[in-house]
Amino acid sequence: METLVWVVHVITAIVLIGLVLIQHGKGADMGAAFGTGSAGSLFGSSGSANFLSRSTAVAATIFFVTSLSLTYIYAHPTQGQGVMDKVDTSKIVPQVVSVPTAPDVDAAGSKSKDVPR
Repeated sequence: METLVWVVHVITAIVLIGLVLIQHGKGADMGAAFGTGSAGSLFGSSGSANFLSRSTAVAATIFFVTSLSLTYIYAHPTQGQGVMDKVDTSKIVPQVVSVPTAPDVDAAGSKSKDVPR
C-alpha cells in the first residue's frame, strides 16, 4: 500500500510540474494591458477556467491527498506482517535429536574395548 501511494505521489508531482510549466501566466498579458490590450486582464478578470487550470487543480488535490496519506502511514506504523510473525512459538516443542557418536579408535586403528560406555 505504501509503495502504491509513493508511486502515485511521484507521478502526480511530475504531472503537476509539467502542467504548471505549460500554462500561460497571468503576468504575460500585463504588457498588452498598458497599451492596446484590455485593462480587465491586468486586475484578474480571466474568464472561465480552461482545461490546463482544471487539470492542475486536480493534480494538486491528488498531490495533497497522497502527501497526507504518506504522513498518516508513517505516523501509524503497522505491526510486523511477515510470515514468521504469525507463527505461535509457544506451541512449538523442541525435539531431541540423537547424534551418533564415533566409535572409540586407538592410534593403531583398532577399536579399543577397554573404554567403558
